[in-house]
Amino acid sequence: MKITRLFTGSDDRSHFEDIEIPFEPREAFGFFTIPEPAKAVFFRENPPGYVYPWHTVVCREYVVVIDGEAEIEAGSGEKRTFKKGDVLLAEDLTGQGHRTRVLGKKVWRQLFVTLP
Repeated sequence: MKITRLFTGSDDRSHFEDIEIPFEPREAFGFFTIPEPAKAVFFRENPPGYVYPWHTVVCREYVVVIDGEAEIEAGSGEKRTFKKGDVLLAEDLTGQGHRTRVLGKKVWRQLFVTLP
């Protein structure tokens, strides 16, 4: 499964990279990724037109988009659109960070899984 990682580079700016999360067979249960411990799980929604200026994340976290879409701009200048079903691993804890803008007319709903 491919997901997007957002991280702080040696230039103190955030960058995107595509990473592959491998699956392993688990007998009759199907295929699973390697379990990762989680610290907290919560949901968030943002209205259409919402803009969150430059910021960093407070902890490593997975962001799973449930509905709507938003554009995230990394400090490198690269912009990516995240929509229903996309997964972002946000790890830009330092530096300039990134900014977020909700696109379209739908509420942008996300599930956050914070990591230790």
